[in-house]
Amino acid sequence: MFKISKKARLAIYIGSLCSVSYLAVYFARNILGAVSPQMIEVGGFSESYIGKLESTYLICYAFGQLINGALGDKIKARYMISLGLLCAGVTNFIFTYITGIPFASIAVYGFTGYFLSMIYGPMTKVVAENTEPVYATRCSIGYTFASFIGTPLAGVAATHLAWNNVFKLSSVILAVMATLCFSVFLFFERKGIIKYGQYKSEKSRSGGSIKVLIKHRIIKFSFIAMLTGIVRTTVTFWFPTYISQYLDFPHDKATTIYTVASFIISTTTFIAIFIYERLKRNMDLTILIMFSSSTIFFTAVYFLKIPVLNIIFMVLAIMSAGAASTMLYSRYCPSLRDTGMVSGATGFLDFLSYAAASATSTLFAEAVTTIGWGNLILVWAGLMFVGIIVALPYRSFFKKAESES
Repeated sequence: MFKISKKARLAIYIGSLCSVSYLAVYFARNILGAVSPQMIEVGGFSESYIGKLESTYLICYAFGQLINGALGDKIKARYMISLGLLCAGVTNFIFTYITGIPFASIAVYGFTGYFLSMIYGPMTKVVAENTEPVYATRCSIGYTFASFIGTPLAGVAATHLAWNNVFKLSSVILAVMATLCFSVFLFFERKGIIKYGQYKSEKSRSGGSIKVLIKHRIIKFSFIAMLTGIVRTTVTFWFPTYISQYLDFPHDKATTIYTVASFIISTTTFIAIFIYERLKRNMDLTILIMFSSSTIFFTAVYFLKIPVLNIIFMVLAIMSAGAASTMLYSRYCPSLRDTGMVSGATGFLDFLSYAAASATSTLFAEAVTTIGWGNLILVWAGLMFVGIIVALPYRSFFKKAESES
């Protein structure tokens, strides 16, 4: 009979709780993208208004990651995660009643982004510090998968409910998860499953936190965070509108196609880890291959005008970029455990990811009317090509050069 070790069992407990919590976060996170075709066609909202909502959300989420990531190294995850979920549920609910007041609705939706930013950093820290490295990777795969599956679930809700009711449903889910997280985290703490303060920051003995993170290649992964963030956040957000406008599908069919595509995209995490294992756990090579694939697929999207093929290659492009992102958050961030700065570093990288996504969301909305969807696709391909340059193994090259000299 198959027997699970105690460490593996505890990792399953922690990973399951984090995954379900993060699923609620990403369900809420992806609602606006899922219902945007309905809001434009039925609700009378403009692309510009929705673009401002998304940009404001991303700005607040990005700066929230920076702030809350640092706080997550000092405050217990139980408080950070449950409070973030509860407050996001409240602001999401309020948003549905004030959409007629643009300034107020945009501000409130921005608060939703800030509150949801309280979850990821502390969650990653808890997993990294309370499970063995191999289990930490598997746990992070779980909630990375949850982040992908949240998108199609939002799409399913959007196909059956009016756009404002989807937001209200999300509010209920967030409030329930806030209560569950607080209770279960408290139970885990009392049982000794979760402990805090096991790893101290290296900065006091290594010349400061910046030097420690540079030593751990934070600069390279900062660029990777920004490039993958643009695709997994901004491109994915505009995907249903792209299907509706560029490929000329009605909003209900566009939402259905987006939902099906999102379910396929949700398998990205497992595919990324499968490829990573086949490449002998070479994270850098995996990232390089994924950026290369995404560049090729986006280029194919530009040339293929047949809707079915166009959508297939768009999905493959998004999945490839998502696989590079999986390496960042499932492998690189947990590997920072010994620095004692997992939450802060994760929050910083997520800040860069969403700051880049925020900056490009409005630009992409404006670009649709100026250069058109076709040329915008080439921009996306170009960004992935930059990713290839960033992902090249410079460190290995210089080490080899030094050894030869």
